[in-house]
Amino acid sequence: MNEVVETLRKIEQNYKLFQQQQFSFVRALEHTREEAHDSIRPVSSITQVQCYKDHHCYNATDRRILNMFISICNDLRSLCQKLETVHPGDSTSNALLEKCKVLLNDSNDFTAIRATYPHGVVNYLSLEEARHRYGGVVSLIPIVIDSMGEWITYMKRHVLYKVSRGRAMSKKETPISQTPSAVHLAAPTSVSNKHTVRLQEKDFQTYLAENQRPQQKAPWRPPGKHP
Repeated sequence: MNEVVETLRKIEQNYKLFQQQQFSFVRALEHTREEAHDSIRPVSSITQVQCYKDHHCYNATDRRILNMFISICNDLRSLCQKLETVHPGDSTSNALLEKCKVLLNDSNDFTAIRATYPHGVVNYLSLEEARHRYGGVVSLIPIVIDSMGEWITYMKRHVLYKVSRGRAMSKKETPISQTPSAVHLAAPTSVSNKHTVRLQEKDFQTYLAENQRPQQKAPWRPPGKHP
């Protein structure tokens, strides 16, 4: 889990750099769409961005920023696959993971998605750009990052916490289960010792009674010689 958290943190750092260049990203899409004669339909999939970069991009700056977008999407996809191997989770965590997998699918249509507060990516677009061109493509990465963050938080609070708590309880129960047997073993020993002491005292009293009887005194005789 620590490795997953660290990987997501690095992706978030890369995304912050990308977000600072959102204007360059939108202009790169504008340029490549013009070259592709595809300026009417909205940018709706990762595959579409990849196609613009591979076949209609003739500017090094445009290529760099489009590559950055695709690279972050690939990193998120790899992390999504890793999340599946961390822990089986439950229905809630699996639903969050499935949402990320669908959004990151190369051919998935993300035209209708919009990142909301605290993300302001849509607000940096004009009304026309936000509604009909780039509202979905600029919202993709922040929505996926948020969903993965929710997955990690949920797993720590609910699934992994229950597992670690269960292990701790099982460790605590082990010595408790052994304690009664020790008590039971000790109890008969103490009773047996008391019984032995009582028998020894009884035998000693009997010995005194039999061997310390008062001796019979000889009859009194007057002083003098006696035969």
